Amino acid sequence: MVELVTGHANKAHATAEQAAGLNAGILGLDDYVLDVHDKFEITVVSANKVTVGTGELVMQGRHVSQGTPEDLIVTNGSQGQKRNDLIVCRYAKGSQSVESAELVVVRGTPTTGTPTDPTLNTTSPLDGGTTYDMPLYRIPLDGITIGTPVPLFNVLRPMSDVWDSLTHTPVTTLIDSSYGTVKGYQSGFVATLRIDWKSSASGSWNTGNFGTLPEGWRPPMDLNFSYGGRDGANQKTINIHADGTMTYVNQGGTQGTSAFGLTVSYVL
Repeated sequence: MVELVTGHANKAHATAEQAAGLNAGILGLDDYVLDVHDKFEITVVSANKVTVGTGELVMQGRHVSQGTPEDLIVTNGSQGQKRNDLIVCRYAKGSQSVESAELVVVRGTPTTGTPTDPTLNTTSPLDGGTTYDMPLYRIPLDGITIGTPVPLFNVLRPMSDVWDSLTHTPVTTLIDSSYGTVKGYQSGFVATLRIDWKSSASGSWNTGNFGTLPEGWRPPMDLNFSYGGRDGANQKTINIHADGTMTYVNQGGTQGTSAFGLTVSYVL
């Protein structure tokens, strides 16, 4: 039977199951920590205690919130043995279909060899599972020592980031000189430059400068692109540096000083 969920029905009728289905349909059939608060940041307090910070998560469509940090006890390790424990957010459906969520430390099996992760509950509540574990951290123990916790979750980026990845900028003149221009266009996180320039240096391996790209157009690392002109008389490497400076380097023999043009694209 079809039911209007987001509508007035003159009675209480919207269910948690329907809300979870909507969340899962929008966010995906996976488990995510949301990009707010402490994102469940973990701190090792002692040999048998950790603190998990605040955060919001969605597991199989279920939204779980932790408004204050929580201390969790890790069972002491044993000398000469290793063990992997897992910190999970555990969903449970009990009697009368009452649902709950809590952070739980799932203890692994001690071994003198290579430890493995303990078995978790993996049947989704969307498929009728009454207990489900979303892993947050692996806690490695070597003897009585707690090692560095290993995050096991994905952080779901907000819709504003998706919007940024879809936005476009108009073509803009970024560098203007008597030698030429560098124009740019952005689509999301990808920048495309059109370079129209006249070389000022003809000697073998001589260098020349275009200028400096403004902030917002600079790559995360130094990049270089090859340019090849006619008959090998205008061969250059174009360098775009992380600080925004742009240079070119002639390649081999005497190079021409005629105009050249090329288009390059890179991730910002």
